[in-house]
Amino acid sequence: MMSFLKRLRTSQKKSGSLLCIGLDTDAALIPRHLGRSAGAVLSFNRRIIDATHDLVCAYKLNLAFYEALGDRGWRIIEKTLEHIPRGIVTIGDGKRGDIGNTAERYATSLFDELGFDAATVNPYMGYDSIEPFLRYNDRGVFLLALTSNRGSRDFQRLRVNGRPLYERVVQSAVRWNAKKNIGLVVGATHPKELRRVRALAPEMPILIPGIGKQGGDLKSAVLFGCTKRGDLAIINASRSIIYASRGKDFAAAARREAIKLRDEINRCKNI
Repeated sequence: MMSFLKRLRTSQKKSGSLLCIGLDTDAALIPRHLGRSAGAVLSFNRRIIDATHDLVCAYKLNLAFYEALGDRGWRIIEKTLEHIPRGIVTIGDGKRGDIGNTAERYATSLFDELGFDAATVNPYMGYDSIEPFLRYNDRGVFLLALTSNRGSRDFQRLRVNGRPLYERVVQSAVRWNAKKNIGLVVGATHPKELRRVRALAPEMPILIPGIGKQGGDLKSAVLFGCTKRGDLAIINASRSIIYASRGKDFAAAARREAIKLRDEINRCKNI
């Protein structure tokens, strides 16, 4: 059984890419010629994957866009995951977090039923709320540390015994990481803090949203997010790639944007 850390490193090395594309597919935003049905959403996802799979180390599905479609959305997730080539890491972005027995069901749903390689988890309720996810040695568990949204300052920066709360989360994650399957989520909109997080967790994967429409700094995200080996930063972009065009050329446009971003990331690595 390959560990999650090795699976991620293998994917990044094989693709030569730190890019993760977020399949945050909104039925209201896909090209009109595809229609607005559940089938149209799946067709859109498949064509984006076909156009970009050689350019990425991971795909991230924000579950909210699929859960909003009811049971149809669940089938779209399953069919989308089936279409992603083996070896590319898949992340179920649901930001789950609840008491132990409920967390156990969430972990079963994401890992056993749907088959994601990793999931995002909210650690606010403490260790027992994430422990069921950690039982899966070969799956990644990305804990929210410092998120890219503006409201992250409301709680994540509050000082606890002289240090911001997000640093306490990182320190706890390092302590809990006995199976080497914990990662962190840190927004590209917080470059100084990202550098601090990498110093506290030098060998953990860091999922970095906030590039593109949210205005995160790519150069800082790459330089501060990577390990000394130049890997384990997962640079996520969603809307700027998948909605690069609303016309019939949407897949080709997504590929162009993905190539552009992948190459820019690689240039930043070599600075």
